[in-house]
Amino acid sequence: MAEHAAGMAGKNVLVTGGTGGIGKATAMELARRGARVGIVGRDAARAEAAARDIRAQAGTSVDVFAADMSSQADVRRLAAQVLDAYPHLDVLVNNVGGYWGKRHTTVDNLERTFAINHLASFLLTNLLLDRLKASAPARVVTVSSGAQSLGRLNFDDLQGERKYSGQRAYNQSKLANVMFTYELARRLEGTGVTATVLHPGVTRTNFGAEDRSRWFAFMNRLGQPFMKSPDQGASTSIYLASSPDVDGVTGRYFANRKAKKANKASYDTEAAARLWRVSAGLVGLPT
Repeated sequence: MAEHAAGMAGKNVLVTGGTGGIGKATAMELARRGARVGIVGRDAARAEAAARDIRAQAGTSVDVFAADMSSQADVRRLAAQVLDAYPHLDVLVNNVGGYWGKRHTTVDNLERTFAINHLASFLLTNLLLDRLKASAPARVVTVSSGAQSLGRLNFDDLQGERKYSGQRAYNQSKLANVMFTYELARRLEGTGVTATVLHPGVTRTNFGAEDRSRWFAFMNRLGQPFMKSPDQGASTSIYLASSPDVDGVTGRYFANRKAKKANKASYDTEAAARLWRVSAGLVGLPT
């Protein structure tokens, strides 16, 4: 990755879920390339420790933002802090995500998987959109998963109130990431801000550790020897955030740094527009 060592000099980048795993590896490499990086984490002490590690290895400025992305009030406070800190914002990496085997609700009384994996990024991106447009060319990079291919949006039960399955909720949220990105790209056409989405590959992290279903825990143990390292898992995020190869590329899904076809359902423009309206209503934005 050293070939672009100074390629991000002068750029401001925000990485949510940046205190460990793929997020931290993404922030580390972008900082090594010269970017001023801000990392978002729920636990302030852990975020500070990650920032110290990145500063020590990259030798660049790293900002810490503590926010619980399951709380819309925290996401709004985070956005205000980011706008105060960065007169220009060149890249937003929506990396935060999680998996919960049982149904949990947030402080906003929303199902946690949908709230964190989709609505948090939806809200934060919208709150930062004017700054991104003013900083164009700029990029929004959202981390989805190969699980999007199994996803189905159930508009009659998006919150899993009638019937909940951790895997189904996760698949749905990852499809929502792709549909959000495609709709965002359509809305940003002509602004100089691009929106891309990616599958990082199955990676060795603490993902899902808070509440793993037995199936998830079993599959995780089984697959450990074949999983990517966090550095390898971050490769496509880094590529989409920094590479000149994707200048102007928008509304595309990537895996292994290559554009791929996503779930057929993700190309349904009416469903994507409906998801945008529903999401806006759930986070208190104009629909």
